[in-house]
Order: sequence, then structure tokens, then C-alpha cells
Amino acid sequence: MKKFALLLILLNVSFIFAQKQVSGVVKDNTGNVLPGVNIVEKGTQNGVSTDMDGMYTIKVKEGATLVFSYVGFSKLERAATDAVINIVLSEEGGQNLDEVVVTGTRTAPRSNTTSALPIDVLSAKDLNSTGQASFDKALQYKIPSFNTVQTPVNDATSLLDPYEIRNMGPSRTLILINGKRKNMSSLVYTQTSPGRGETGSDISAIPTDAIERVEILRDGASAQYGSDAIAGVMNIILKKNTNYGSVTVRTGVTSEGDGEMLGVSLNNGSTVGDKGFVNYTIDFSKVNLANRPGKVDAAAEADGNTGFGAPLADVQAFLAKYPDAGNINGSPETAAAKFLVNGGVNYTENTQLYYNASYVYKKVNSFANYRTPYWRTLDEFPYLLDLFGDGTNPSSYVGYVPTFTGDLNDYNATVGYKATKNEWNTDVSITTGGNKQSYTVSNSHNRSDFDGDPATYDFVYGGLSPISFRPGGTSFNHIVGNLDISKAVSDKISIGFGSEFRTENFEIIAGDEASYFGVGADSFQGNTPENSGKFNRYNLGGYFDVAFDVTKDFLINGTVRYEDYSDFGGATVWKVSSRYKFLDDKITLRGSLSTGFRAPSLHQIYTQKSQSSFEAGGAIVVTGLINNVSSAARQNGIPKLDSEKSKNLTLGFGLKPSKDFTFTLDYYNIKVKDRVLLSNEIAFELDQAGKPTNKQSFFVNGMDTKTSGLDVVANYRNIELGSGKLGFNFSGNYTFVNERDGAVKDPQSVKNLTGALANQTIIDATQEALLFTSRPKFKYILGGDYEVGKFGFSLNNTVFGPTKFKNAGMSDDLRIEFLTKVVTDLGVTFSATEKLTLSLNVNNLLNVLPEWNFKAENAAGTALINNAVAIKEQSDLITFNQRYSQMTYDGYHFSQLGTMFNLSLNYKF
Repeated sequence: MKKFALLLILLNVSFIFAQKQVSGVVKDNTGNVLPGVNIVEKGTQNGVSTDMDGMYTIKVKEGATLVFSYVGFSKLERAATDAVINIVLSEEGGQNLDEVVVTGTRTAPRSNTTSALPIDVLSAKDLNSTGQASFDKALQYKIPSFNTVQTPVNDATSLLDPYEIRNMGPSRTLILINGKRKNMSSLVYTQTSPGRGETGSDISAIPTDAIERVEILRDGASAQYGSDAIAGVMNIILKKNTNYGSVTVRTGVTSEGDGEMLGVSLNNGSTVGDKGFVNYTIDFSKVNLANRPGKVDAAAEADGNTGFGAPLADVQAFLAKYPDAGNINGSPETAAAKFLVNGGVNYTENTQLYYNASYVYKKVNSFANYRTPYWRTLDEFPYLLDLFGDGTNPSSYVGYVPTFTGDLNDYNATVGYKATKNEWNTDVSITTGGNKQSYTVSNSHNRSDFDGDPATYDFVYGGLSPISFRPGGTSFNHIVGNLDISKAVSDKISIGFGSEFRTENFEIIAGDEASYFGVGADSFQGNTPENSGKFNRYNLGGYFDVAFDVTKDFLINGTVRYEDYSDFGGATVWKVSSRYKFLDDKITLRGSLSTGFRAPSLHQIYTQKSQSSFEAGGAIVVTGLINNVSSAARQNGIPKLDSEKSKNLTLGFGLKPSKDFTFTLDYYNIKVKDRVLLSNEIAFELDQAGKPTNKQSFFVNGMDTKTSGLDVVANYRNIELGSGKLGFNFSGNYTFVNERDGAVKDPQSVKNLTGALANQTIIDATQEALLFTSRPKFKYILGGDYEVGKFGFSLNNTVFGPTKFKNAGMSDDLRIEFLTKVVTDLGVTFSATEKLTLSLNVNNLLNVLPEWNFKAENAAGTALINNAVAIKEQSDLITFNQRYSQMTYDGYHFSQLGTMFNLSLNYKF
């Protein structure tokens, strides 16, 4: 702590040498105050921004010159000769804050409504206005094509939720921090949930208060940025403000009185010497468990088909005391500590050193399904009385609930150098980042028995099993070197070219022996030593980009890129985009055509997790996930993975009839060839009784897919109403097509299986539903905000369209559909003083919850729905006997927590 305090003193030492204080207010030419205007002491990094009332205060040296700049207005310089300097900025020659973007081009920045590509821009104010506790959940209620939500059954998935843009999975959106690639998570999703078989970056780890704005490119960009950009790119721009700071305290609770949240965040900035700056953020938060269990059906529990075949009287006696069967499912308990710093030094007007770094620690506590005394019985496992009872009285054993604790460490850092010489712009940087997850399973046991005789437990496990396990974990890190060079060759042609070198390392960390022996720890088996190890690869890529302004209205942009991977070879991709403006830039037509690729991740190539269990008669059954480079894969004829290839088409237009009204509409069409998928379990052998055995799943280039849809964004602001101003926003995403393109690409070895092993396929209806229909068919956001005096009000309605599932275990004649629902969010902001702001958000104001129904696929399905007994059995199968009655075991729609109240206090200093 002493070192940290000393660091803060050094970072702020420049204030001691300031000799003069200047203050004032900045307005536009209509008399409206302008919050967020940048004021910088010329020739230095000393700067501030105006507050919500357009006011500023800055300390400068004698004889200094102040530079006032704001996107949307012309830059203005003023000598700091007076103590009070009020400024009026002109809009001539400027562009609005939410229109200038740096993402999507390797040459000069363009404006949003006149760019050749569809790009969303969200400011820090936009993110904070949602009242959501994390960055990814804020995006959920701001970007229609972005979807994420917590899964009903968590385990390792509780550490970070799968997200995606345009229904393309989490691994096809590239995440950038200040334009540099962020590391992926080490977790690969293997559960039956959206995102299965994929991985992505942990964007929830990024503190919202460190973000200046977010630019989301909704278009394939592999040619510009490399692998993982098939669906688009999210570029997170960090804050750079200096000379002031703020502290934010947040708290919240659900309407059920659980899920309590408390967080505190510090963001501060300072000059470093005369030419440097630093901005840093420290964020601590804690969110308690929010539990939404269902009421368990006793008859279904006792049934031999849907349940455990237990005596109904025993089940009823237990459920009389515990109607939810002890189950805990909902939103897990999460604690997080986040640290981030962003800085730079301008050595001259044409040279700059820049850097940023972050570290995040998260700890998540969640629960497996409760093992009831009629599920794990004393007759079958008599030692449970010692582990989870008093050792003598059988009635003291009431079952147990295994706990799952995940520890996540995520870091990334970039240092770079920019220079301009003879109008050539050079940017060289190196980035490192990593993610490590380790797990602990407690209140559990390993029920394996060495000799296979349930009457005697004479080995180290069974009766002598520990109740706490360390099943291992995963780790991923990369090092990325970038060189980017650009130049405006003439007033019409700009070029950019560069290269990237990246090395990646993935590790599967072995668990302790008790966690993986036999069937392993009950609820979560550990990683075996033979399935663990360290794996790496490298790739080298290069690109060339040219932008040609044929006229001031007509732009053509082209990019070509080549990448070579050490493990699967090379790929060449290209992109052409164009836009045409007319009617004084009021209308813009735009479009792009591109090819793309995504390299299979190291996680998909090397993840392996197999389990051994005993069958009657002593036969050993091996099930689990085998990797594509293993001997088992070779024996079973599983091919090695290749890269995915894509073709992207985008067509759209933008309207800006006035400075206060903008409208964009974009159609997209994405085709992916050889999409990497996690297969079903396939049986390649028969046991002595002639039954399929040794079932294994694996990653495979399993199918081609096609996705198309429409994005719309409209904003109308500065409508005078009374003494305040009103603004409206509407945005939406509608999916036309999201489906398999052609037949499933079963490996030849699977096609060749005969007899009892025939007719297996790597992808079934459940997996296809997770891929294509598990996200809303459409999603719209309609809202308005009104600012008057010291108050600000916002009301947003998010329409979540229907989702469809084919849950595992249910009849092929049925599907389930989550109904279209509207979630309403209310926000109220009060600027009590120039420095103190209070914000209240009521999310899901009307307590709208997901709702699903059975739908028939055919006449047999209709008959099932009309049969009360049969349809009840189907319902029990997919909800685990009503434990997950609201969301079903595999599916979800949006948050199941209902209304949430959030209050925040922000103090500027």
C-alpha cells in the first residue's frame, strides 16, 4: 500500500507547479451548455473536460494558451489571460460526437452516417444510463444485434457469459482495446447452451468507468484485423481525461430482496510532467446470489422415466420440507476487483509513446443440482451418512449440494510508439494478455469404487473420499506485435499497410487425483494428467489498405490480407467497400463485400476431457471429449481442424436531414464454410452385450451456415419541450435467415458405422437449435430521454423476439418457444451540485419474466400437446421435474431475475 500511495503522489506531482487557475462555461451558438468539451493547455497533456453544466476549471502556467475541442464543433484557441473565460463553439465544420469513428478503416477516420460500414458508437454516458452492473449487460440493452444472458445451469460458464453479434457465436467477434487485440478467455463452453464449443474475450472484466466510448463495427473485418472478425469488431476506447477525477458508489437489489449489489469505482487522471498523461480506474464490486428455483413435482421425481424410480412417499416427505428439492439456480455470487491504467507521453508534436494495462480478478460461487437422499441413496452409498450426516442416524442424511467456486485472473497490456515524418504515420506496438481460471468443488465426493463391488468400499475413494476437490483449470495467453503505417498520398488517395505477429499459449491444468479418478468428483470431474498439458502456436500476417476518394462524395476502400499459422497453414482474404453521398451529405449509400476466415482456437484443437466409469459386470466405459490430434481421434477417423471461411455482404444507407436527426439501415448476409462445432457424443464401439459404448465428442468442421438480417438505428434529439430537451432513439435487429447451408458434414468414419452404431450424426436438432434459434429472432430498443434543469429522465423498452429450442431428451415431434416480451427500464438522474450526481435505475420496471410454450412439429406433436399426461411428462423431462420451470434446463431468453433497483452516486473532484 505504501508503494501504491507513493505512485499516486508521483502521478499528481505536476499540480504543484501550476501557477494559474482558469474557469468558465462552454456553450454552443444557441446558448445550450456543452458537457464533455475537451480543454487542453496547448503543447502539454494537461487537460480537463466540461461537466454536465458545461463548466470547467483548469490550472495552467502563466502565458498558456487553451485549446477547446468537441466533436461536432470547430476547434478554438484562447490565451489564458483571464481567470474566467467563457466560450461559444460553432458547429461549422464539425461532426457529432457519436459520428466520428476510427474502427473499420486502416487509413483516415470517417464519420458514422457517411462511412462505408455500419458502426455503433456508445459513450460512457450511454453505458452508465442502463444501470447494469457490468459492461456486457450494458451492451445487451443498447445494441440490438448484441446478445448475452446468464445460463440457468452455470458451472464454469458462471465466470463469463457467452455473447455474440448477429447470432454468430462469441468467437467470431474480435475485441480490441484502443485498437489492439484483447486476449481470449481460457474457457471453452462445453455445456448445452448457446456458444457451445466456442470461446471469447471476457468483456465483463472491463470496468465501465474506464471507458470513453465503444465502437462496434457490424461487418466482417478479417481483411483489416485478422482472425475472429467474421461477425464484426468491438473497439473499446479508454478514457484520457486528466486534472480531475470521480468516485462512483453503486448499490442495487432485486424486487425479491436478493442479488444485492455493492460497488465502488475510482477514475482519475493527471498530467505527468509537461508532456505526459495518465488515467487510471480502480473498481471493486460484489453481487450476492439471486435464487429462482422451481417447485419440484413429486410424482415426476418418483417416476422411473423422468425421475429416480424412488418410493413416492420418500419423495413427498422430502419435498414437504424442501419444495424446491434444495436446488439453487439463478445468478451466482460474484466478487470482482478491476484495475486499469491508460497513458502516454508526447515527446514532440509528431511522436508519442502510449500504454495501457489492466488486471482483473473475479471469484464466482455457484451450485450444482442438489443431490437428494433418494437420488444419492444410503442403500447405494452407505458412507454418505458419515460424509453428510451424523454417522449414526440415517434420518440425519438429507442429501447434499455440491458447490462450484471459480477464480479468474485476466490481464492485458499494450505499449506502443507513434510517429509522423514526411506525412508518413507509423504505429508500432506490442501487446500481451492472458486469462487463467481455476476451480474448486466442495461438499461433494468421488463415488468410484476400485473393485466395482458396491457392497465394499475398500479403496481410497468411495467411503474414504474427500469432500473438497481441485479439478484443475485452464490458462491462455498471447503476445501480439503490430506495425501499422499509413499516409495520405494525395487529397484523394490514402494508403495503409502493416503486419502482425502473434504467439498463443493454451494450458489445461490437471486436477488432483481424487477429482478425476473413475467418475471423478460428483458434479464436476477434474482434468486428468493425460488430458492436460501446454500447447502453443504462432502466426504472421500482413495487410494492405487503400482508400480512394473518387470525388468528395464517392469513396472506394479496398483491403487485402494474408496470414500464415504454424498449425494449419495460410489464408488470404480481401474486402471492398464503398459509399456515395449526395444532397449535401444528407443521404449516404454504402456497401461492402468481403471474404473472411477464423482460425480454430487452441482450445478447440487441444481440449480433451474423458471420464471412465464402471458398468455392471466390470466393463469400463470411456466417455467424454477427445481432441483432434489425439491417438483416439486418429483411430476413429476424426479429421484435423481447418479454418472457417466466410463471405460477407452488407448494403445500407444513412440519412441525416438535420443535425439532430440520423437514420441508418443496413442489410447483411454472412455465409460461413466449414464452421467449427463441438459434436454430439458418437459411439464407435459395441460392448459385449452389443450396446454402443465408448461415446466420444470432438471438434469438427461440421457444417456450412448462412445468416442474413437487417439492422436499423435512428436518433432524434434536441426537441424543445417546455424548458427542457427531449430525445428519441430507436434501433433494431431482425434476422431473416440463420440456418445450416447444406448437409451436416459427418466425418467418413461416422458415415461408415453400421448395425447398432449406424445413423449417428455429429449435429442433432438440439445442437442446431443452440446454433440458430437460441437467440431472439428480432430485438428492438425504443426509448426517450428528457433533460430539464438538474434532472434527466430516460425510458427504454427492449423487445426480445421469440427463441426456439429442441431440448435434449424431449420428443422430436415438439419444440419449445419463448414468447416475445418487452422489458422496460426507467432511469432518473439528479445533478445535485456541480460535483455530485445521483442516478436511480429501475430495470425491468414491470417485472416481465420469460414465458415458454410447447409447439408441435407435426400431427404427432399436436397429439402430444393435447394429451395432458404426455405433455406433462415432456415438461418434466426438459425442466428436470420443474427445477427449471421458468427457463428449462437448456434454454433461456433474457434475465430471469425480474425487477432490479440500482442506485449510484457520482462525485467529481
